[in-house]
Amino acid sequence: MTSDSNRPFCGILLILGACLVLSCHDAISKHLSQLYPLIMVVWARYLSQSVLMLLLFGPRRGLGLVRTRRPRLQLARGLSLVGISLLFMSGLRFMPLGEATAVLFLAPLFVTALSATVLKERISPGQWLVLFCGLLGVLVIVRPGGELATPAALLPLCAAFCFAVYQLLTRRLSGTDDPITSNFLTSLVGSLLMSLLVPFFWTVPVGYDAWMIAVLGGIAMFGHLLLSHAYRFATAATLAPFTNAQIVCAALVGFVAFDHVPDAGALLGMAIVIGSGLLSVWVQRRQAAPAPADGAGAAQGSEGGDQPFGRQHRADLPQGAGAGGGEQLGRKLG
Repeated sequence: MTSDSNRPFCGILLILGACLVLSCHDAISKHLSQLYPLIMVVWARYLSQSVLMLLLFGPRRGLGLVRTRRPRLQLARGLSLVGISLLFMSGLRFMPLGEATAVLFLAPLFVTALSATVLKERISPGQWLVLFCGLLGVLVIVRPGGELATPAALLPLCAAFCFAVYQLLTRRLSGTDDPITSNFLTSLVGSLLMSLLVPFFWTVPVGYDAWMIAVLGGIAMFGHLLLSHAYRFATAATLAPFTNAQIVCAALVGFVAFDHVPDAGALLGMAIVIGSGLLSVWVQRRQAAPAPADGAGAAQGSEGGDQPFGRQHRADLPQGAGAGGGEQLGRKLG
């Protein structure tokens, strides 16, 4: 009998579809942020997602949709995602889509750095090598002295740092709160915060722009739904290398939407960033490999396969801190 989890090809197709949809979302955001105030675009993204989730899940879940055991962690997660949106969309005003996306993919490397410096976890030489390779890739993309070597390049870099914090908080909350609740509360935090600011930046959208603003959150939600469903058909360890496809999708969408072709240096830098991601997956799989062992070791490996942060799933998550990293950060905030 074949279960959903034994159909990896379906999972790979779904995650590639998610990468394409999210790249289209970023392209629309880039277009809109060049015509309208950034605060207004971010507000529309979160408000439309909140309304959609409320319509889809509110009738069945009622107050359970907002019930959380970690309100401070949920608030911190929501604020970190708002930071990602503001910083990354600001960067898209000045940088091509593919290059900015490649810089954002440094987030898992920042998880490694946070694990070593803030959480005082032991980081292997292989993980430090991955971090160095990722930073090298970004330097090749930006190229000090080149066109992209401006203060604006720091915007997606700071967004990557916020993304690292967001990943750690997500991992911590996955053990206590329902994912739908977490996603709704995150969009709700963004909606409420941006609603306080949008009256000062409001501009009436015209033509097709009004439709794009209205559906922006729905596109983001659809992309994340594809991403979530991908893990029903394959383990995250199987899917992890394919998440790097978003860099390629972003470059292709950037070409179609904005007629931008990355130069040879940018392509080399993107390849290095993608390579660092693949190297990270390989390093983590080696570290997570069960010891050839006795009954106790075998039992531990079996248990890990059933737990959200067991051996199988540590390689599934972005490189850097183990499950304990999210837990330690959670204790500091929650």
